[in-house]
Amino acid sequence: MITSLAFISGTEIAFIVFILVMVFGADKIPEIARGLGKGMRIVKDATNDIKSEITKSAEKHGLDTDITTDIKKEVNQVKDDIEKITGPVKRKF
Repeated sequence: MITSLAFISGTEIAFIVFILVMVFGADKIPEIARGLGKGMRIVKDATNDIKSEITKSAEKHGLDTDITTDIKKEVNQVKDDIEKITGPVKRKF
């Protein structure tokens, strides 16, 4: 969400807030924000529950759940291979 806000200027944000105040009224905006916050929290909790269930199921069936270390090992291996190939070709600037 933060990356999408990088493309919106301060004037555009002020205009959006102005429109929100005009449409919903100043007294309804906190209620709307609170409801959005609760909804986001529910989605986040559900996502975390699903992740934990998947992890538990994978561990129960003996699957490797720590894929990041495997990926790091493979990336380092490729990096080392590239260094071996390009080592004699590299120029010092």
